[in-house]
Amino acid sequence: MNVRAPAAERDDHPDATVAGIAAAIGDLSRARMLYCLSDGLARTSTELAMVAEITPSTASVHLQRLESQRLVKVFAQGRHRYYSLEGRHVAAVLESLSVLAGGGRRSFEPNTPNRLRAARTCYDHIAGALGVALHDRLRSLGWLGGRAGANQNYELTPKGAKSLAALGIDVEAARAQRRRFVFGCLDWSERRPHVAGAIGAALLHTALERKWVVQELDSRALTITRTGRRDMAARFGLQS
Repeated sequence: MNVRAPAAERDDHPDATVAGIAAAIGDLSRARMLYCLSDGLARTSTELAMVAEITPSTASVHLQRLESQRLVKVFAQGRHRYYSLEGRHVAAVLESLSVLAGGGRRSFEPNTPNRLRAARTCYDHIAGALGVALHDRLRSLGWLGGRAGANQNYELTPKGAKSLAALGIDVEAARAQRRRFVFGCLDWSERRPHVAGAIGAALLHTALERKWVVQELDSRALTITRTGRRDMAARFGLQS
């Protein structure tokens, strides 16, 4: 005769789910990785292994556990796989645990040359701190709609289409290209999205044409000009 386990002991019981999540967070190495990701930036498994002071192979096992409990999510970009928290609800839980534990955490500082981190090209669009700031402003201004995030396709709103047209960007020509129209591309120095796709390329072209930025010879680094600082502050509210 089969005897059904008490409800509180079954895997599908809410208490069991909570226990599984708590156990996943409760390991020191996994906790270190989660708190490293709580700043909202994405990391590779190699970087998280260094933070947790474990081997890359061990980190991969821990990350699979965190992913199975829906604490982290992963996406591939090029040859790298990037991990980030599953959502703000996970960050809120980590913050609450920090309050209970007391004390602060060290912040993560990307190891990127300053001139490249400030502004550079990523294929044919603007990356670095400038690219991320521009992405955030286009989102807050209501030019780009849809769910924000790396590798997410965005919607160009009517307000955004009108504003880009005022900059001399042919939106319909960009839409007709055989490539993604506009999406968030993960910035490898800032670890947050910048604007990519046909619209991202059009923005870089406009920035170069209007002398907002100048590309350094034989380099992907971009130098923001005095005109660029003034015009981008006026048009996008970007402060440098």
